[in-house]
Amino acid sequence: MDTRFSNFFRANLDLERGYENTGDLRPTLSSYNDSYVKLIREGFEQIMADDSFGPDKYERLTDIEFPDRETLHTYLHDMYDYLFNDAPEQPMPPGY
Repeated sequence: MDTRFSNFFRANLDLERGYENTGDLRPTLSSYNDSYVKLIREGFEQIMADDSFGPDKYERLTDIEFPDRETLHTYLHDMYDYLFNDAPEQPMPPGY
């Protein structure tokens, strides 16, 4: 996993910020250069396709627990849709 991609999670989707729903995450990501946005998009695509990426790995990145792989992958797909496909709202992790 690219360090810049994991840093995106640590900086924007960690326990402190992952439950914020201010609507700032998509515009913030869009303000970066195209190569960084592409890296984040491809990183999302990679972890969504990676069967070994599960709740334990996500918790190590963000300190947010997911009850199972299915819930995590639904969240990741919803986050991808929010960031890259104009979904109307940023999804919230479990426990919100």
